[in-house]
Amino acid sequence: MSVDVNRKKLPGKLCRVIFEFISLKFIIMKAYVITAFFAVTTIVFMYCTKRDQVIGGDSSSTTNSTVLTSYKTTTAPTIDGTIDAIWSKATKLNITPTVPDPGNGLFTGYNGDQYSVQLRSMYDAQNIYFLAEVTDANQSVNVAPWYFDPNSNVTGKTGWQKEPTSRTFDVNGNVLREGWGEDKLAMLWNIDFSTPLFIGQTCYASCHVFAPYMDYSKNPAVYTSNANNGNHYTNGAYEKIDMWWARLGYVSKDKSLNLMDDNYQDWAGGPSITNLTGGNANGRHVDGIVPDGTASTTWPYRPNYTVSPTQGEVSNSQSLKLDGTGATVSVPLWVIPGSNTNFIMVSDTASGTAKKVIGVSSSGVLILSDSSTIDPTVGTDYQRSGDPVTGPTAAKSIAAYLAVPLIGGRADITCSAVYTGTGWIIEYKRALKTGDTLKQDVDFSSLADQQFGLAYWNQSNNQHGIQPNLTLTFQK
Repeated sequence: MSVDVNRKKLPGKLCRVIFEFISLKFIIMKAYVITAFFAVTTIVFMYCTKRDQVIGGDSSSTTNSTVLTSYKTTTAPTIDGTIDAIWSKATKLNITPTVPDPGNGLFTGYNGDQYSVQLRSMYDAQNIYFLAEVTDANQSVNVAPWYFDPNSNVTGKTGWQKEPTSRTFDVNGNVLREGWGEDKLAMLWNIDFSTPLFIGQTCYASCHVFAPYMDYSKNPAVYTSNANNGNHYTNGAYEKIDMWWARLGYVSKDKSLNLMDDNYQDWAGGPSITNLTGGNANGRHVDGIVPDGTASTTWPYRPNYTVSPTQGEVSNSQSLKLDGTGATVSVPLWVIPGSNTNFIMVSDTASGTAKKVIGVSSSGVLILSDSSTIDPTVGTDYQRSGDPVTGPTAAKSIAAYLAVPLIGGRADITCSAVYTGTGWIIEYKRALKTGDTLKQDVDFSSLADQQFGLAYWNQSNNQHGIQPNLTLTFQK
């Protein structure tokens, strides 16, 4: 250290004063720095705790990201459509499924429609649980019901018609009739991470919009427009996707129906089929069925699958001849006289509550199995009323579907759906690992992150809003 030999010495007392002043200033500065440090770290800690951590108490928070965190719980929620207090522990994920424009008119009239969905999840040692809250001003559970239109009851035809499952339009794009499809919620999962494209595309990994194709089922073959068509199938022999369907009219009809329909997707026979068939390629199947090793004997020689027992939503339709000998027309198969129900329970057909339709007259009269009749021209109970676009269907419309409880592999997912007046509360659960041996279910037991997509249908059986590229992660 160098010393300035020319520096004059200061008096001792003055030196002490200066030294004490400097020391005091240093202490004050040090205290300020420490205080500032603690203030900053406290703010950071509070921010991190609020955003990223679950530390007891009500840890519920909301995120608009793409990650759904499944909260680890020791208290299982009751799956009844009532939001138990334990759900307040789970982080809420806000998403907005949006109807896309595939470019071939498939979703015309719905492109850009958006639906608000809030998701939560929890898991325990056995099961994974989900809670979806959907904002929907219109409860749509009466799916394409039968009604009678006197103006359509002309020679060789019947006035018995079904409401459309989605909006219909005239040539100028004006709405002719609002859709009578079912409100539905679905989730898609990558089974055993077998579908590489699913990781980056989720739902879109198996979505194929069909182009025009040569229809070799006709002789000579006909080049066929394929606008307004599309379907799901994967791109490899070992690629499979798990598909969960909550048909909300069905689920909310009866406790025996409190199940999501568990389905899966495969590659529909591969390129030798899917590259030829246009709108015929379909990789969507109910759980429990598999290719049986044979194929159709006619073009395009699609693979045949084993048969699933009758269950789920079953068409309430049949073909009969007018007056027993005339033109063949479609009419309801079962009715519950005098009632207006969105589904006819299969138990109603067994108990005698529902009557089978065994004949139809040229005037539209239905003849029932107990020899009674329904004459839709007496009064207007079986006819539409009000505005032709948005008005109600018939006061005594007839259900277009029978409801049959799900069984076997299709019944893996317990679900309850309650309409609140402003939307749906949908609770559902599934075992982390099912007893599946056919590679038709996603396996959550490793607690590995899982990519998924979600879709919502609003008064439509076809057009739907899609939220792709979501990720489920488990709180460890």
